[in-house]
Amino acid sequence: MLYLIVSLFASIIGAICGIGGGVIIKPVLDMVSSDGASVINFLSGCTVLSMSLYSVGKELLGGKTNINYKQMVPLALGSAAGGICGNTLFNTLKNQFAEPRIISGIQAICLAAVVFLSMLYTLKKDSIKNLKIDNMAVSAVIGFALGTMSSFLGIGGGPINLVVLYFFFSMNTKEAAFNSIFVILFGQITNLGKTILTHTVPEFNTLTLVLMVCGGLLGGIIGRTMNKKIDGKTVEKLFLGAMVLILVICALNIKKYLFV
Repeated sequence: MLYLIVSLFASIIGAICGIGGGVIIKPVLDMVSSDGASVINFLSGCTVLSMSLYSVGKELLGGKTNINYKQMVPLALGSAAGGICGNTLFNTLKNQFAEPRIISGIQAICLAAVVFLSMLYTLKKDSIKNLKIDNMAVSAVIGFALGTMSSFLGIGGGPINLVVLYFFFSMNTKEAAFNSIFVILFGQITNLGKTILTHTVPEFNTLTLVLMVCGGLLGGIIGRTMNKKIDGKTVEKLFLGAMVLILVICALNIKKYLFV
C-alpha cells in the first residue's frame, strides 16, 4: 500500500506540474524502501510511463493540444536517445561499486543539485531573458541531454524539463507542464524498451508494479483534471513546494547511503 500511495501522490503532482512523478517517487522510495537502485529506477519508470501515456493520450484524443510539434518532436526523440545513454551510464557506474548504496548516494547528490538549480531558476525566471529555439537539430541535442540526465537519475523527467522549456522555448507554466509530459513519454518508452531488449529487467514484486502503475494512472487522471482547473501561478507554487520536499528527502538519502 505504501508503494500505491507514493505513486498516486507523486503522479498527481507530476501531472499537474509536468514533472512526471518520478522525481518524487525515486527519492521517497530510496528513503523508505529496501529495494536497490535498479529496482526503484524500473518501478519508477513504469509508473511515470503509465501516467504520461494517459495524460498525453487523453489530450491528443480530445483534439486540443498545446504541443508545438516542430519543437517538441525533435526534443522528445533526442530525449528518447538520451534515455538509452543514461540507462547505460547507470548500469556502467553501478558495476563499478561493490556497495549498491554508493550509486544511490550519487543519484541523491545529483538529484539535489538538479532540484536546487531548478528552484533557483523558477524563482528568478521573470528577470531572466528567455530564448526561442526554433532549430530542430538544437532541440534534439537539448533533448538528448535531458534524457541522459533523467534516465541516469531514474526520475523520468522532472523539474529540469520545465526549466528547459521555460528558458529555451519561452513557454508559460501550463504550456511547459503538458509539453514536459509529452517529452517524458518518449523517454520512458525507449528506456523501458531498452531494458527489456537487453534483458536487464531487475527482479521485482509483480504486485508492487501493478499497484504502482494503477497509482500512476489514477494520479494522471486526477492531476490532469486539477491542472485544467487551476491557474499557472498555483501550478508554480505547487511545483516549488514539491521541490522543497524533494530537497529534504535527498538530504536524508545522502546521509543514509553515504554516511553510514
